[in-house]
Amino acid sequence: MDTQKLRQRILDLAIRGKLVPQDPNDEPASVLLDRIRAEKERLIAEGKIKRPKARKSTDKSHYRQRLAAILNKD
Repeated sequence: MDTQKLRQRILDLAIRGKLVPQDPNDEPASVLLDRIRAEKERLIAEGKIKRPKARKSTDKSHYRQRLAAILNKD
């Protein structure tokens, strides 16, 4: 197996959560992201941090296609 294929396989396993045993007590990523967003909004409201400038819109369809290809490898 060449290096690129090995890296891709490791990434694939990491995305699927199969590199290490998963702890069922861990909160879902969506809950963590919601907490982070809420904390960020609180800090913006308090004036402790500034709201980030809007980034230019880019076509991300190639990212979605690549991710779908990785996830459908099973």
